[in-house]
Amino acid sequence: MMKKIVVTVPAESADKLRQALGEAGGGKVGNYSFCSFSTKGIGRFLPQEGAQPAIGEVGKLEEVEEERIEITCSDELVAAVVASIRRVHPYEEPAIDIYTLG
Repeated sequence: MMKKIVVTVPAESADKLRQALGEAGGGKVGNYSFCSFSTKGIGRFLPQEGAQPAIGEVGKLEEVEEERIEITCSDELVAAVVASIRRVHPYEEPAIDIYTLG
């Protein structure tokens, strides 16, 4: 079964994250590798007490230009792809969505 993994990342970190996703085996479609789709938008968050934000400060609402990156991968690669996201993503709590494809 195939999965779609979606993650948002600050725009300046998007290329580094795409590289890590491809190196982990994500984004392979037929005879192509490093396949992804991106859209740009604004991410908003309010760091709470105890947070150590990479961007912004505790108690202050933050807006960041981000890219939403979507890739596909096989079930067997999900753990490796998620680990690669956590390794290179600048946020301490990256938002990662995983969908089963039909």
